[in-house]
Amino acid sequence: MGWLHFLETKDELKHIFGRGINANTSKDEEKLFNKSYEAFEAKDILLAYEYFLKSLINYSDDKSNENVIIKRKKDTLSFEIYQGSAIIRGTVTKETLNAETILCKKSSAHVALKRLILERNYQFTYAYYFSDDEYIKLKLSLNNSTMSPQKVFFPLREIALNADFDKEYTKSEFLDIPIEEISHLKALSQEELSLKYDFMHRWIDEINVKIASLPSNDHAGMESFILLYLLFKIDYMLVPKYTIFKKSTKKIQEYFSEENLSVEAKNDELREYIGELQEMSFDEFRENFYDAKYTFNPTDKASTEEIDIFITESLSKIRWYKNNRYSQIIPTMYKYIAMYILYNYGLHQVTKELLHTLVEIQNPSFFKELGYTPLYDEENQVFSKRAIISKVDTIITTNKGRFKKLKSFGDKLNFSSLNELNNSFYLQLKNLNYEEI
Repeated sequence: MGWLHFLETKDELKHIFGRGINANTSKDEEKLFNKSYEAFEAKDILLAYEYFLKSLINYSDDKSNENVIIKRKKDTLSFEIYQGSAIIRGTVTKETLNAETILCKKSSAHVALKRLILERNYQFTYAYYFSDDEYIKLKLSLNNSTMSPQKVFFPLREIALNADFDKEYTKSEFLDIPIEEISHLKALSQEELSLKYDFMHRWIDEINVKIASLPSNDHAGMESFILLYLLFKIDYMLVPKYTIFKKSTKKIQEYFSEENLSVEAKNDELREYIGELQEMSFDEFRENFYDAKYTFNPTDKASTEEIDIFITESLSKIRWYKNNRYSQIIPTMYKYIAMYILYNYGLHQVTKELLHTLVEIQNPSFFKELGYTPLYDEENQVFSKRAIISKVDTIITTNKGRFKKLKSFGDKLNFSSLNELNNSFYLQLKNLNYEEI
């Protein structure tokens, strides 16, 4: 039993996984958005903003996460939006919206940071940095004369996502500059941090053994899948912040964008960075974690066609490896698909929850140590078939009210082996129909 065994029921445990919002939108999200549109049309500006901001509130177990705080007065509406390390505070009148968030104290910023801030201002569409007597802040100003929910959403998303990113970047890149207004961040327990540190080392040891077992000739592509899978896995399952997140992101981006380097050279870069993670002390490791509230997803929602194409192409690669008898890479490839999608795409909540269920099946020891009931017995190669089918059915049925053509597929999964389960799961994901009726 995992270290969280003292809680009442393991199935009720909640942990943060991945970079997206780990919560559900309001059941009335669409209705609130439409009411906001109608209120803007009627020039009832404060009511329109109130409806819109309420549509951004997310929930866990039907309880508000208070990621958006709204206070309405007669002629003004004030709000707070939480996005990771950043808090965006704003005021709305009939004429304008003004919002801002603090990065650091003006007195602590040196030339390098100020130069970066000036460059960042050219990258924004709506927001901009400025300084008052005490702080450097990111600010947003909107005119409400021709406002609509769509015109509000993207500016607020821009200031929230970039404020969070820039605070994390400053914390990682400028160690002598304290970032401000982070008392809302929650520290992880010593037990959870120790568990994550131990699993990171276990995973690194596992991939080193797997890479050593690859054929001596022409294995660079297989090694890439193994190395990238590890970085995706650390990001999704451990959810590091600050320096680990920044460096991991940079290494992954360089791998996929650098066209002048060979695959072997790219692999060397990934191995070198993974070696740094392996040598990292626990005290340094623990400084890269916190829990926080989030309002906006960092990636735009991908179309179902994009996801389908990636799954189809990936399964085709697996067939190639199978036909050419590179069987040792196939289990990693199946796991790579889920992690790649979760890392790179903004997902429909149903797809995200289904993929997370698959990740639970693929990584039973990690989730068992976190305190969850394992869905797969690795040693005996036995599935918790009833629990898996129930999870899939629940995810689908709770969303059929809006998406009538969604069909559960738990009973169509192939439980003869983990590889077959993975394959059948991805094929069923390709059949999901999100058409609204």
